[in-house]
Amino acid sequence: MSEENKQQPGSMLGAGIAIGIGIGAAMGIALDNLAVGMGIGIAIGIAFGVAFDAQRRKRSSDGESSNGTEDPKD
Repeated sequence: MSEENKQQPGSMLGAGIAIGIGIGAAMGIALDNLAVGMGIGIAIGIAFGVAFDAQRRKRSSDGESSNGTEDPKD
C-alpha cells in the first residue's frame, strides 16, 4: 500500500460531543432543566474530544503506536 492510500485516524471530537450529550441529558433531567444540562454536557464533551485528540497527536508525534502497545526494544 502506498503512503498516499494510508487511512488517517479521525477526530475524537464527535465522540466527545456524543458522550457529552448523554451526560448532559442525564444532568438536565436531574436538574429539571434539560437545555442547561445539554449545554453543559456538550461543553464537557468538546473538552474531552479535544483532550483525546491532543493525546493521540502527542503519541503519534512521539513515535508510539496508537493502540497502546509498547515497543519491545525498550
